[in-house]
Amino acid sequence: MKLGVDFGTTRIVAAAADRGNYPLVSFEAPDGQTRDWFPPLVAVRGSERLFGWDAWAVQGDPEWTVLQSLKRALKDSGRDGPLRELLVDLLTAFRVSLGMDEPLEVMLGVPANANSNQRFLTVDSFREAGFQVLGMLNEPSAASVEFGHRERAARKKLLVYDLGGGTFDASLVEMEADTHTVVATAGVPDLGGDDFDEILAGLALESAGITAELTAGERFRLYDECRERKESLNPNTRKVVVDLERVREGWGEVSIAASVYYERCRPLIERTERVVQELIAACPEHAIDTLYVTGGGSELPAVARVLKESFGRRVRLPLTCGRLRRLASRSRPMRSRGMC
Repeated sequence: MKLGVDFGTTRIVAAAADRGNYPLVSFEAPDGQTRDWFPPLVAVRGSERLFGWDAWAVQGDPEWTVLQSLKRALKDSGRDGPLRELLVDLLTAFRVSLGMDEPLEVMLGVPANANSNQRFLTVDSFREAGFQVLGMLNEPSAASVEFGHRERAARKKLLVYDLGGGTFDASLVEMEADTHTVVATAGVPDLGGDDFDEILAGLALESAGITAELTAGERFRLYDECRERKESLNPNTRKVVVDLERVREGWGEVSIAASVYYERCRPLIERTERVVQELIAACPEHAIDTLYVTGGGSELPAVARVLKESFGRRVRLPLTCGRLRRLASRSRPMRSRGMC
């Protein structure tokens, strides 16, 4: 079985090559819902370790410490050490959760700005976890291939704006026939959708007048609630209702104006916009035709608003999660046999 794997900061996503279709592999989460991603989480209690959905299930337990965003730590990690060991065990749990007995050949997506250490650790860890790594593809390059295939674009100068859960990448790509050349890249390694969750969480507590110290489990439930509310937003949303009852009994609900939330997020979005402008200024001979927006973090409506202020009609918006699911459903969705 051949898979394309996006090893993200907050989610691992796999698509299977299945007779010309590329369905996302889905997993059954502990809450009974089916998700099209696997959590890159590690839970630690003394000498015990839990990974993936098992780690997800104990995030509310004060006896466990849950480690997140391992991908962000790779750029500063040594090639041998505890982080590499945890990564191998996490990816082994991911492979087992796929529930596929045949050899698994994978093409890995990596950030354009990943250093050689990140790339080595990613490939080496996947191999040690039992995958046959066919190669790596920079995530913006993968996005340009998808754009070219979907738009039937023969020749374009594209800027891929890739805002994920934990990182931001921008890449200038020249497309011509079947050739996609990355001309230049830039990015921010510690900015993504997670930061938007944190802003909404802070606003919710502030609006409710809550100053109490949260336990690790309560903080997880708050951020999970905020992530779900954020992902449900659309350009017509006027208010965001956060259910703080999920965090602690008696806290109730709080309503926040979407405009207030977007204004709090704006400085981070403008930071990404400055990176894009600087990249374009550094390559004046490559005037772009299209700014292609991708990545889960970019689905926040405020992102498109800020980008359109600078780039107007050149902005092409991302496929939303809903549309991706509809497209995937036409490609015979594949469930992880080990989980369902």
